[in-house]
Amino acid sequence: MLTKEEVIQLINPVKDPFLHRTFEETDGIKEVTIKEDKKHVSVKLAIGKTNTGEQMQLQQEVVGILKRNGAVTVGLRFEQLPDEVIQKYQPAIESAKEKALMGGNKQPNFLAIASGKGGVGKSTVTVNLAVSLMRLGKRVGIIDADIYGFSVPDMMGIEERPVVRGGKIIPVERFGVKVISMGFFVEDNSPIIWRGPMLGKMLNSFFKEVEWGDLDYLLLDLPPGTGDIAMDVHELLPSCKEIIVTTPHPTAAFVAARAGQMALKTDHEILGVVENMAYYKSPKTGEKEYVFGQGGGKKLAEVLKTKVLGQLPIQQPYEEEDVFAPSVYQEDHPNGKEYHKIAAKVIAKVEEE
Repeated sequence: MLTKEEVIQLINPVKDPFLHRTFEETDGIKEVTIKEDKKHVSVKLAIGKTNTGEQMQLQQEVVGILKRNGAVTVGLRFEQLPDEVIQKYQPAIESAKEKALMGGNKQPNFLAIASGKGGVGKSTVTVNLAVSLMRLGKRVGIIDADIYGFSVPDMMGIEERPVVRGGKIIPVERFGVKVISMGFFVEDNSPIIWRGPMLGKMLNSFFKEVEWGDLDYLLLDLPPGTGDIAMDVHELLPSCKEIIVTTPHPTAAFVAARAGQMALKTDHEILGVVENMAYYKSPKTGEKEYVFGQGGGKKLAEVLKTKVLGQLPIQQPYEEEDVFAPSVYQEDHPNGKEYHKIAAKVIAKVEEE
């Protein structure tokens, strides 16, 4: 019959279903008891995540191993591994997961641009942050993940459509930024009537079926709020960092806090808050008029325990006869300069880690 040492030897090579490390590596065998004339084996295992379908599969695997080697009955109990053990192995798991998602390409820094509600300029921030990162020498892509409210192609003045080459979708490039959007696949601005699972498949396609090449940053323009797509991003990209966009209005900041709290609950680091439409500066007097109130960005940053990355006034980009891009600020534009500062802060925060 089985001895305690034999039970440990049999289970040691089995892998934790979440950390993909053996129980020997994680020191996950916490207790082994042999009783009732050596016919009943009782084992306590510590794993990365309890009460899941993966735990049930692991249970069947371990029971099968022990019974094939002489145990008549087996009792299994599970507990969660200490946080330090999970954290030790988690980064490698997340990295492998995201590399698989990108089809083997070099893994970029993922940045999700989120907001609590629509109309606060989240897509404008996404587009201009991407262009500013490019101006600072970074290779940048945008996934317009706002499936129902896609606007990135129009904002950037993109008129062409992606082509398929070698079974891969080639993203459209504009201002040196690679872009993919649901807007490329919809005729005549038709409404999208999809349910959650279909949205998730489209988001997966934007990662796996697009030939991104090597990027330094991949920005995701999320739908406002905390719906299906936002949840999918949190699940698909464990290492994704987030920027929360709000206006100075207290209600906008209050609603934006929900998106920020979801990021915190799923261990997404919040890089900071961008306060859009912070004020209007009169071209005649130079005085600032706080059209949407004051303090929303600062208050939101305090709630989320982060900082305000920038405050953007209400201004239109310069008009250029030969360039159509309704929402892209020129490099020498006051807002273009402000986005340059925000991009530099993002690079410092991301690449110093």
